[in-house]
Amino acid sequence: MDSEKKVRTWLPLWIGIGIAVGIFIGTKYGQFSRSGVVGGAGKIDAVLNYIRESYVDTVNVRQLVEDALPHIIQELDPHSEYISAADMKRVNEDLEGHFSGIGVSFYVLRDTIVVTGIVAGGPSEAAGIMPWDRIVMVNDTLVAGKKIQNDDVLKKLRGEKGSEVKLGILRDNGSRLHEITVTRGDIPMSSVNAAYMLTDKTGFIKLGRNFGFNTFSEFISAISKLKSQGADSFVIDLRGNAGGSLEIVVAMVNEFLDKGDLIVYTEGRNFPRTDNYANGSGTCKEDDVIVLIDELSASASEIFAGAIQDHDRGLVIGRRSFGKGLVQSQRNFPDGSAVRLTVARYYTASGRSIQRGYEKGKYDEYEMDAINRYLEGDYINVDTMNNLTPYQTIGGRTVYGGDGIMPDLFVARDTTGMNSYYNSIVNSRLDEKYAMIYSDMNRDKLSHFDTWQDLYKYLHQQPLLLNLVSFADHNGVRKRPYYIQESGELLENVLYAYIIRNFFGEEAFWASYSKEDPLIKKGIELIETGKTSRESIINEEYRELLQKESLR
Repeated sequence: MDSEKKVRTWLPLWIGIGIAVGIFIGTKYGQFSRSGVVGGAGKIDAVLNYIRESYVDTVNVRQLVEDALPHIIQELDPHSEYISAADMKRVNEDLEGHFSGIGVSFYVLRDTIVVTGIVAGGPSEAAGIMPWDRIVMVNDTLVAGKKIQNDDVLKKLRGEKGSEVKLGILRDNGSRLHEITVTRGDIPMSSVNAAYMLTDKTGFIKLGRNFGFNTFSEFISAISKLKSQGADSFVIDLRGNAGGSLEIVVAMVNEFLDKGDLIVYTEGRNFPRTDNYANGSGTCKEDDVIVLIDELSASASEIFAGAIQDHDRGLVIGRRSFGKGLVQSQRNFPDGSAVRLTVARYYTASGRSIQRGYEKGKYDEYEMDAINRYLEGDYINVDTMNNLTPYQTIGGRTVYGGDGIMPDLFVARDTTGMNSYYNSIVNSRLDEKYAMIYSDMNRDKLSHFDTWQDLYKYLHQQPLLLNLVSFADHNGVRKRPYYIQESGELLENVLYAYIIRNFFGEEAFWASYSKEDPLIKKGIELIETGKTSRESIINEEYRELLQKESLR
């Protein structure tokens, strides 16, 4: 009896051990048969184990996986991706709308870090750092005269929140070194670059490169600011905006649509259709709106433009958008890396798929689409696409889907003055560099103007173009009189904007730079001629402008 009791007691344990050993042996040795053949999804594990056990040299299998995963995921579609732990921090900063640093903007001038701006309320302001300070030491290490690059500066100035960095500062061209210790903190990354009045009644909002978690609150603040200045119509600039959070863009579009209006829906093979509707709480439901897009407007930007267009709520002008309508779901790994896998597609209210076509494995061609469109003349002529599918807006207008958002009115890319001389200067960033040198040499004079408009008038009286031409000639871009005359106005406008930014910030930069922007001018014209009311849009009265222009 005792022996039977012992058997009953120990038998489950021995069975469990046997199963565990069997699994271990099967995993370690059973992936390959005696013939060396392996089947099914176990191939990857089998190959890695085979490399680990039998390869002639020692291999860092972990690094091998890190190098291989991006290629495996990228084979699925253009937007599924593996993100390493190192890159994940940067990606999260873009979405979260902040990073940890000292709160300055800077320019590396003659191998020296020059502070060009201070974040209001940030760590540097609290520590007493001032615009035009030279940072020559970081934590007792000399950084001036070392051919330091922007990425090197960021690595040295950013760090964990609450950590300290000791800076050696030269001020006012003096020789005395000021030692200032700055405690790093959260620095906001603004996603609304500018919000200002174009006319007495029309406000302008320029979105940055993406939609982050702070974008909606910044957008609402911009709208509130402009309404307080008398705005009852808006030009929303989404050119160059690569998209971001679906939740954020839905909240932004909600400001313009009526309760129950479908904004966007998503659907995939194992991802049931999910609809996103306006809730009626928007503050701009009666305001006229123009949306500006171009070939680099993607994802959330296209959702915004598509919703406005499908509900005949405003006019979309510019050039056909990028066509990124795939929805990614993210799974995180314990080491901080992640996989973003496409699980669905975005569709506008009319049923249009935003995603443009792609061929599996040919993603280099996909990424080159913007350049190919430029070479094919899509930016100076009405889009050459002939395979777009027609859809109907709520009011019965015909719109097109399948390859991004087609604008209601095409406005060509303004290439006036963009010749080889202009491209040589801009591509080598000599315009920005000269603007910085000029600002630095004349900062006592330039910093005393009360408004950017006053500074703009002053700069118009200065020989900036002649000075830039001479500066460029000394830096390898030879003088070419005909091309200089052709691109002179464009180069001057860029110089004014860069110099103004050094003294009045990002919003003043955009206000100055965009003074002659053809899309903005067209938007103002459409609003002021009454072409942006819902009735006028449904009746397609905006097409009268195209007919008038064709007769000129």
